[in-house]
Amino acid sequence: MLRSSLLLASRSAGARKLVESTPLTRPVVERFVAGADVSSAIRATAEVLGDGRLVTLDHLGEDTVEESQANDTVEAYLTLLAQLESYGLTNGAEVSVKLSAVGQSLPVDGEKIALENARRICAAAAVVGTTVTLDMEDHTTTDSTLSILRELRVDFPWVGAVLQAYLKRTEQDCRDLAYSGSRVRLCKGAYQEPASVSYQDKHDVDLSYVRCLKVLMEGEGYPMVASHDPRLIAIAADLASARSKDTYEFQMLYGIRPEEQRRIAAEGNRMRVYVPYGDEWYGYFMRRLAERPANVAFFMRSLLTTS
Repeated sequence: MLRSSLLLASRSAGARKLVESTPLTRPVVERFVAGADVSSAIRATAEVLGDGRLVTLDHLGEDTVEESQANDTVEAYLTLLAQLESYGLTNGAEVSVKLSAVGQSLPVDGEKIALENARRICAAAAVVGTTVTLDMEDHTTTDSTLSILRELRVDFPWVGAVLQAYLKRTEQDCRDLAYSGSRVRLCKGAYQEPASVSYQDKHDVDLSYVRCLKVLMEGEGYPMVASHDPRLIAIAADLASARSKDTYEFQMLYGIRPEEQRRIAAEGNRMRVYVPYGDEWYGYFMRRLAERPANVAFFMRSLLTTS
């Protein structure tokens, strides 16, 4: 019930106005979001890379409804990529892109505009020697996102995909994408989805995650294990035991279990941290609260101790 309420609030303009206008929210948001501008993103990236972890950067924004906003997001990514190159960080840092932030949700030619904009970002990433991963959003965008992925991989075969284990279709999508050179991030999923397309019980989601993980680990692609769940991480490590450690990686979110991130990296594993930044933090922040009760408890404790 709490998770559902938080996810509904993540789409509510009224709730957004309330949360964003509360001064006490900002110190809590800073746990999960690196900062508002590109300099903050670069600073956080250098810190993470400094202790052996890797980075994927997300310029926050989604559900863009004006083409000018989409263009602004593209320019922000181009600036970010140029800065990563300037500071010598592209060897360990890539970017993650939500297609709805670059035009996918536009009422006219949204998919075409998103493809063109994503292509611009991919081309810039190629120039500076790094990669791009396409974030996955709610289930209504899955087919469009995978279609854009196929188009981009014609010229940029390294473009990463994201699949969400709570969707009933994902096991088959894993089979379709478990081919040589295919980078696939597997996560549980963080949107409010109907029972017709998604597993509703946590246990069923976990079982789906393991089935999907087996498909990816047995395939010829590059699995990216995105989870904070110790049990799933242990299962992933076991499934990957026959692989060399440069053929897969673990991923966690900025601000969540950082000591565990460092432990995994210290054992010689590739450990990538998803680092979001920017002013459009509200939707991302609310989904992080919805994912784990511990995050809500942290939020409430922080408000009480700051007030």
